Amino acid sequence: MIFDGSVHQLPDADPTETAEWLDSLDAVVETHGKNRARYLLSRLLERAHEAQVSFPATVSTPYVNSIAREHEPWFPGDEHIERRIRAYIRWNAAVMVVRANSNAEGIGGHLSSYASSASLYEVGFNHFFRGKDHGTAGDHIYFQGHAAPGIYARAFLEGRLDENDLDHFRREIGREGKGLSSYPHPRLMPEFWEFPTVSMGLGPITALYQARFNRYLQNRQIEDTSQSRVWAFLGDGECDEPETLGSISLAAREHLDNLTFVVNCNLQRLDGPVRGNGKIIQELEATFRGAGWNVIKVVWGSRWDELLANDHDSVLLNKMNATVDGEFQRYIVEDGNYIRENFFGPDPRLREMVSHLSDEQLRTLPRGGHDYRKLYAAFKAATENLGSGRPTAILCKTVKGWTLGHDIEGRNATHQIKKMTDEQLRTLRDTLHLEEEIPDSALLADEPPYYRPPHDSVEYQYMMERRRTLGGSVPRRSTAVRKPITLPDPQAFAEFNSGSGEQAVSTTMGFTRLLRNLARDKAFGSRVVPIIPDEGRTFGMDALFPELKIYASQGQKYEPVDHKLLLSYTESSSGQILEEGITEAGSMASFIAAGTSYAVHGVPMVPFYTFYSMFGFQRVGDLIWQAADSRARGFLMGATAGRTTLPAKVCSTRTDTAWCSLELFRSVRCTTHRLPTKLQRLSNTELNACTATIQKTCSTTSLCTTRTIRCQFVLQRQPSSKTS
Repeated sequence: MIFDGSVHQLPDADPTETAEWLDSLDAVVETHGKNRARYLLSRLLERAHEAQVSFPATVSTPYVNSIAREHEPWFPGDEHIERRIRAYIRWNAAVMVVRANSNAEGIGGHLSSYASSASLYEVGFNHFFRGKDHGTAGDHIYFQGHAAPGIYARAFLEGRLDENDLDHFRREIGREGKGLSSYPHPRLMPEFWEFPTVSMGLGPITALYQARFNRYLQNRQIEDTSQSRVWAFLGDGECDEPETLGSISLAAREHLDNLTFVVNCNLQRLDGPVRGNGKIIQELEATFRGAGWNVIKVVWGSRWDELLANDHDSVLLNKMNATVDGEFQRYIVEDGNYIRENFFGPDPRLREMVSHLSDEQLRTLPRGGHDYRKLYAAFKAATENLGSGRPTAILCKTVKGWTLGHDIEGRNATHQIKKMTDEQLRTLRDTLHLEEEIPDSALLADEPPYYRPPHDSVEYQYMMERRRTLGGSVPRRSTAVRKPITLPDPQAFAEFNSGSGEQAVSTTMGFTRLLRNLARDKAFGSRVVPIIPDEGRTFGMDALFPELKIYASQGQKYEPVDHKLLLSYTESSSGQILEEGITEAGSMASFIAAGTSYAVHGVPMVPFYTFYSMFGFQRVGDLIWQAADSRARGFLMGATAGRTTLPAKVCSTRTDTAWCSLELFRSVRCTTHRLPTKLQRLSNTELNACTATIQKTCSTTSLCTTRTIRCQFVLQRQPSSKTS
């Protein structure tokens, strides 16, 4: 209320008391300043929250850590050993990319993304990421694509990969196609990666809808997904992709407290700063909090705690709030004296605050994303958020290229650097304190060496014990079916053997009847997942609403306007239809979640994504690629297909263009069924043509083993010969 002035529209029950409160606030501002007033107001809001006094949440907080030092939990691990493990992984990740580009000029790969996010992943690997060995589906982890070298490097330490594997990074030809894929890619590495996350933005949206599909399975009592958390790792620059943030309000509406976004805020994208003139962490905090998310900021490392504790006049806090990201990036590449003069120096109170620190100590004051204890506190808070109904976004401030040396860290060109000189490798080794493991003589060889600790070393034993406790190695993809699917009874297809009789129907109507029959099948029906992007009435599928019901996680809290009609709009927490609204991207993300359930959960589901053929495909080509790379199984149904007769739209809405485009996907099989220009009675041959592909797929074991997505265009109109 206070933010938009509407408080003045409400009656004041006690004007005298109100005046006293306002006078008190004025006195604080006049006597102690605005910073003290802000502090008191923040404490009042905190107390109001504790007393369950509802009040609009602020969308932005000061540029400090969300979890204060005194509220950090006890750290249960051995920080020294985990630091050693991180050092080995950092080294091997860098060496793998360097060796790949030395052997094949320009082959690519990324040094800096994993270097900035190593601690983010390792705190998860050692303490939070649950595997599949305990008989559950484990956690679903969407690794940032450019961080793949670090995930391979950890798998190498665990013994899942060997040196020959690492030497075939981005080199899939010559080893029967069994090189290490550039990015997470289940089609190329079907026993390793679970979720493809490149191109940018697709990982976040599919992670979000995966978390929603987990709740769908839970609410429909098909599978207990309560022990699975979805983790999505993404970059701050990636948040400019519409798919990254476009659906985050859904996560709050659906109360997806099983979802955590971990955003690596290294302040850089490929060409330069993400927000050089602004503050990307503050911007993202406002976006997520405004959408109803729980936000945890990890901005500053532990060595800043003492400085902030002594900041009685809030001069340091004001400086942190006022400094833009472009300046923070500059401080990474400059020396300690520059930081003293330009960050602390303009204000004598700030200069005095760091007078006891050397220039080197100022230069190495850490960012929060590289502080292991700060990260552990944030991850733990996210997992303990279960039950709040709010998804969590952890915003971690890091340095792009961290530990790779002064020539690489924080430079605008850091993302494009693929090679390191001998001197740069030596600096990296020394920074990681690996002098004993990698002596100077090893660096004189033609190629820098990998390093894997012996199996009897304390580091190896510790690392493997942590993974055993958490349920085994991740990522790992399994196609073991825990709840087999029963094929539909042939009776579901029987009515189509005699044609439509005296009734005039379209193939779209025929498909809708078939979908109804499949959903009614006692053994098979619960596994059918109808997905509609707000076009159900267009397809004649509104007849399914009262019978199958529309999935709504909170149930139906209102009586619909058509409640007295036979075909009323019926929602239920156990509903079967995923009515996604006007979002083809969200619908495809649900299709991927349902189509990969056979591998993610060991529970095969059969999604039918029915889209408006003239419009639906053009928006989701990239997501169809992702579905294919995910090895998704299901049906894409292009309903009411056919060329439009409107010349102004012919280029963007021609179904045959979409059909040709889909043929480019090697794992998608397309079929088309045409009818004359008007509805008519269909013979058994004509009607069976519409349903044959579905019947063939659903009536054989190919439903459980096929590697393809079926895309079927069910047409109502035949293209006019006059259409260009």
